[in-house]
Amino acid sequence: MRSSSLKPLLDKVAGALTVGLLGAIKHTDRRRMANFAGGLMRKIGPLFKEHRLGRENLRLAFPEKSDDEIEQILGGVWDNLGRIAIEFAHLDEFCVKGFGRQTDDVITYPPESQERYDWIMHSGRATIGFAAHLANWELPAVGAKLIGAQSAVLFRRPNIGAVADEIIKLRQPLMGQLIPTSLDAPVKLARLLQSGTHVGMLADQHYTKGVPVTFFGRPCLANPLIALLARQTEIPIHGMHVVRQPDGNSFSGEVGEEVTPVRDAEGRVDIQGTMQAVTSVIEGWIRRHPEQWLWLHRRWR
Repeated sequence: MRSSSLKPLLDKVAGALTVGLLGAIKHTDRRRMANFAGGLMRKIGPLFKEHRLGRENLRLAFPEKSDDEIEQILGGVWDNLGRIAIEFAHLDEFCVKGFGRQTDDVITYPPESQERYDWIMHSGRATIGFAAHLANWELPAVGAKLIGAQSAVLFRRPNIGAVADEIIKLRQPLMGQLIPTSLDAPVKLARLLQSGTHVGMLADQHYTKGVPVTFFGRPCLANPLIALLARQTEIPIHGMHVVRQPDGNSFSGEVGEEVTPVRDAEGRVDIQGTMQAVTSVIEGWIRRHPEQWLWLHRRWR
């Protein structure tokens, strides 16, 4: 039998395994299982090649840090990944302080974030939201839905179709409308923004056709979509992220100040300058909590 004819069957098996695994994790105690998974990943993470890549990235970003400090950060990175794997099956158990049904898994926030949220919700306008692979990066989108925002999220579909379908079934009720990355995604997002829907996306990965920006003092490429949408719609940009607290199992969320777009000589939103402003905000988040960011991918190429 040709491998191509096996692919649909293998995809279905992978989808069924994904459902079974998530269901099994769902029936465990989240905190206890996350503690176990975090500890396990601290031990086995250094065995993977990504650990070496993370070490190289950290040396480039923090040349002043010692080898021991870098290894300590990487331990936190693996710990965070282990916890995320467990939390993914429990996303529906989280709540935001003061909004809706309250559970034991409460996302708190500082007073200034409450003020910014109130301003955004009473402005009558949508926002372009960006986040990063920091702490549990699924929670900003979950939080937006929990606080009552009409929202949509740009996401990259997993390569295995059946797995993608199952993940979408899990995410859709928790995160609002899901827009897969595609050639027509920018048009869909612009229409949603103009209709009053808040749009969010991750903005910290390498993008081959991106615009050049500086990240931790080194050049890299950023997806220009946020700036392009701001140019087209003149809708404000806000960063949103969560921080994992010292207990490892609770989170604080933050809504950032509006990122003022850079303008060109004609007064239009400057794409490169605005993406640099967004990238600088993300760098600030990471500098405060380097052990919670995903250093295990090639951001500089």
